[in-house]
Amino acid sequence: MSLELICLALAGLLWAGQLAHLALRANLEIGTRYFLSPRDDPPPKPLSPGTSRLKRAYDNHQEALLLFGVAVTAISLADKSTPLSGALAFIYLGARVAFVPAYVLGWQPWRSVFFGIGYLCSILLLVLALI
Repeated sequence: MSLELICLALAGLLWAGQLAHLALRANLEIGTRYFLSPRDDPPPKPLSPGTSRLKRAYDNHQEALLLFGVAVTAISLADKSTPLSGALAFIYLGARVAFVPAYVLGWQPWRSVFFGIGYLCSILLLVLALI
């Protein structure tokens, strides 16, 4: 398996871990009754600021993971895996891992820096797949 695909699989596990952590914290704050309901009504109370940030970090990763997945798929199907593309995938993964605590803990400007690094890596992977 290429390094790009390994990083994609690990990014998927990061996404799953973020969802599990978010679900646990939200259930502890709001209670399982709401989450077991059809959720036709708004939650009985808002999420805490920390859990709200965790949700936004999760949502952001979900969006970023799509672009990264497209880039890795393009690299793999075009058979363009190189040490550079592997390094870009690894840097993307590191940036996304660092993004979570940066977002949840409000580290400025690092949250934006980590987002930008991951985004740039995905774009560069797409370019490498095309050349």
